[in-house]
Amino acid sequence: MNKRRGLLALLAAAGAALSVGMGCTHALAQAYPAKPIKLIVPFPAGGSSDLFARTIARKMVEGLGQQIVVENRPGAGGTIGIDATAKATPDGYTIAWGTTSNLGLAPVVYTTLGYDPRKSLAPIGMAVSAPFLVVVNQTMPANTLKELIDYAKAKPGALNFASVGNGSLSHFAGELFKTLAGINIVHVPYKGVAPAIVDLLGGQVQIMFDQLASFRVQMFQSGKFRALAITGPTRLPQFPSVPTAAEAGLPGFAVTVWAGLIAPGGTPAEIIRRLNAELQTALATKEMRELVQSQGTETSGGSPEQFAAAINNEIVTWSRVVKASGFKMD
Repeated sequence: MNKRRGLLALLAAAGAALSVGMGCTHALAQAYPAKPIKLIVPFPAGGSSDLFARTIARKMVEGLGQQIVVENRPGAGGTIGIDATAKATPDGYTIAWGTTSNLGLAPVVYTTLGYDPRKSLAPIGMAVSAPFLVVVNQTMPANTLKELIDYAKAKPGALNFASVGNGSLSHFAGELFKTLAGINIVHVPYKGVAPAIVDLLGGQVQIMFDQLASFRVQMFQSGKFRALAITGPTRLPQFPSVPTAAEAGLPGFAVTVWAGLIAPGGTPAEIIRRLNAELQTALATKEMRELVQSQGTETSGGSPEQFAAAINNEIVTWSRVVKASGFKMD
């Protein structure tokens, strides 16, 4: 009898502890956030990443009831800020703007990267995404993707393509293009998009792979640049006559740049869900819809699990491209 009473008491105590634990989790979600949140943007102020991150932060503040303080921490292709985020306290008060480059590509490019997106970070949700354009300057005698490939095959090693830096997505978009098209074009890295576009305009390089937000639409309208293909699944509304790479005869050439919010690994699931819900609300606002349309992007949304799957898919995809190129960075 005493043993039975002891067992019943033990079960009651365990149930009470479980109830208290669940109550604490609920209270944590209800109380969060109790102070301002820091959003690390691992790129310089004034760029497209900074613009998107600040706009989303401003809209999320309305639902969170606390300020989101943006901190620009650029360097090493956006990996410095992400590394700092991975090492931050996982309490929901430090989040970051993660991209294809620093979450999907960097893990297979850098040999000494201080974080693993799949282990040391907690995805909150994807925010925006955009395809790349295959862009040539007015000196090129190619008006279609096939003509560009044929021209490059006729002059192996004579054409250059610009990127925003070694190990960047624009770099490996070019490497993927070379492999799929069976051509030899020379990579010329720059320290950012602005100097790359200047040399593309001046004719020092002939080809560039990047998103529409990196260019000025007026440059296409004036004929200084030509877009030959879109690397996404559908055409862009800004360029309805420009085919996708698949339509242009190179179906495997698919490159999408995306960005979203992440937190340090170990951040409580209830906090991640709260931030994801506020992100979805922000993405649905008129201001965000108008911004993404003007930049040639689209809102993505989705769950933390879907964002985690997208990150993993990029790592798998780019690991093959990087391995084939033999490129590594310290």
